[in-house]
Amino acid sequence: MTSVVGPELLALIGKTAAPQTQLVTRRDICKYSVATSQRQRKYLDGDEAPPMFHVALFWPVLPLEELSDNGVAIDPMFPDIPGRRPMAGGLKVAFQRPLKPGDELTATRTLTNIYSKLGSNGSLVFVEVTMNVVDAAGELVLTEKTTRIMK
Repeated sequence: MTSVVGPELLALIGKTAAPQTQLVTRRDICKYSVATSQRQRKYLDGDEAPPMFHVALFWPVLPLEELSDNGVAIDPMFPDIPGRRPMAGGLKVAFQRPLKPGDELTATRTLTNIYSKLGSNGSLVFVEVTMNVVDAAGELVLTEKTTRIMK
């Protein structure tokens, strides 16, 4: 089988987005906890952020007309591959410690892998982006690997 991943796509591996810094607030933790039906007091009181809180923390706030057809921001870290439709492929998160109110977090995202596999209906292209989040002291707080499948 010939790979559908050519040199122009492979050349994108290692591309890194500009770092983003956000402040974790007790109020944001409380709002997220209520919205996601958390039950533990430490989350509802805002003492600690629930496990997936960080996902939306670094998303841009955009007007509706700037969102994609499926209602999310267009993520420039994932290349557009003509003729292929993007699908969620997975999310792996490794926490080093819980997120707390007052944490000033900086996220850096890097395109770390592009590869293809043969599926039952043809080739699939997998794109992986790794996000490292550090605190103000530069200590690693979490690592997240997002995989998108281009069908």
